[in-house]
Amino acid sequence: QKVGEILKDNHQATGAMQKVVSATARSLRSRSAVAVTMQARNFGMTSPRAKGGDVVVTPDKDSVLLDIDQDGFATVTLNQGAKFNTFSDTVIARYTEVWEELHALEGIRGAFIKAEGKFFSAGGDLKWMKGSINYTREQNVQDAQRLSHMLHLFNTLPCASVALVQGPAFGGGVGLVSCCDVAVATAKATFTLSEVKLGLIPATISPFVIARIGAAQSRRYMVTAEAISAERAKEIGLVHEVVNTVEELSEWETKLRSSISLTGPQASANTKRLVMDVAGKEINPDLLTLTAERLADQRASDEGQAGLSAFFNKEKAPWILNK
Repeated sequence: QKVGEILKDNHQATGAMQKVVSATARSLRSRSAVAVTMQARNFGMTSPRAKGGDVVVTPDKDSVLLDIDQDGFATVTLNQGAKFNTFSDTVIARYTEVWEELHALEGIRGAFIKAEGKFFSAGGDLKWMKGSINYTREQNVQDAQRLSHMLHLFNTLPCASVALVQGPAFGGGVGLVSCCDVAVATAKATFTLSEVKLGLIPATISPFVIARIGAAQSRRYMVTAEAISAERAKEIGLVHEVVNTVEELSEWETKLRSSISLTGPQASANTKRLVMDVAGKEINPDLLTLTAERLADQRASDEGQAGLSAFFNKEKAPWILNK
């Protein structure tokens, strides 16, 4: 009510409300980063900058590029086209570094995930996997946990995440796509859970892939290692849209940026968390109470009040870009 009165009496309140929304977004991101850190500790995960047994991993800064524009949209590019954008311990460490930064920053509206070259990702780097042969079991567990931790950080980013898949994705690349809120792929893209061909299992990516496409499809494609076409990937829910060209991929990026720009940052982040908390749960009194409380809290939040006031006063919400 107070926000509504201010908006009616003084048009300068829009600027003030922008500061309020920014503060609430900063608080939300801070809580999210703390929560992720605590969850990582609970799972026994170690930072990629720390020791894993006697194995020290240093992030490869050039392997994954991060660019954040003035509107708060991040572009994260896997920049190892000459190596088919494979994953290694140093690439995973760099991805982790990037996700940690996006968790901590205020004002991030969305993250677009891309890759240079013909491949989105050819999966694990052979040199890295060969080196793991000499690891102790403890070192192997810690090495695998770094990948799990990286994917968990990405999956829980408090903003919209979009994968723009221009080419084939294998193993961990499929894991990345599974963590995105939206995935758009070219018709030439394929998706392969190829671990069993190497005598391995897709263990660390499995929680995210199974959550994405379900147990039945996961059992088929994880066990057979069949290549999944882009159209088939759309049918089973791995990707949402399929386009013919890279240019059309860019058009979808523009379209999604426009849509995300209209959403409240806190509402978007809280909705993402809501889906994760509700998915797969039994519909019972506890769940109904939880959802009612979430809605009540969002209505009472500064962002909720600002959005409703702007709507009823026929004004643009303070978070809308390009007014």
